[in-house]
Amino acid sequence: MLPLAGYNPLSASRLQIPRMFPKLVLASNNAGKLKEFSALLAPLGIGEVIPQGQLDVPETDEPFSTFLENALRKARHASRLTGLPALADDSGLCVDALGGQPGVLSARYAGEPKSDARNNQKLLDELGDRTDRAGHYYCVLVLVRHADDPQPIVADALWRGEILRAARGDGGFGYDPLFWLAGHDCSVAELDPVIKNRDSHRGQALAALVSKLGAVAR
Repeated sequence: MLPLAGYNPLSASRLQIPRMFPKLVLASNNAGKLKEFSALLAPLGIGEVIPQGQLDVPETDEPFSTFLENALRKARHASRLTGLPALADDSGLCVDALGGQPGVLSARYAGEPKSDARNNQKLLDELGDRTDRAGHYYCVLVLVRHADDPQPIVADALWRGEILRAARGDGGFGYDPLFWLAGHDCSVAELDPVIKNRDSHRGQALAALVSKLGAVAR
């Protein structure tokens, strides 16, 4: 089980949600995402948050061209194999000058096996000397109460920034060393993790999801 300790990204007034989920499986095997979710989910009072790998759930394929379809597939897959409610994330980097790439292929941009270093280098190569380097991180979260849930709870968010010409910082994961935040005057890899959890696409999406859960609980 992930250690349920970390930054509280939501105000106390938004956390008055009944214990709707005594157990919840996280439909991911990505170590970076699991670490962030550990901190983000800690304040929600869920009895037990279990990464799918601890339940021997293999990753499913992600054949779709949209983040939403892939997240829904992952959530249903994990729920079906465990019999538990499941939370799935599909997220990635979308760069304006590249027509939204790497997009849903962010984790596999440079091919298999997955490699953050090779993905970052490919992104730099594709952008070359372009001056338009705007882009955004995007995250969609899907929560299913059971594998055939006809009304999955969905929330999404994005985080705007620019792509640097060289990596900076050694924190985070994915494209964080290349993702520049003008408002913080640093890359995401240089950003305090507490601030990242508050401001990131994933943190914002979880805040939106919690709001929807509150409405469901009422």
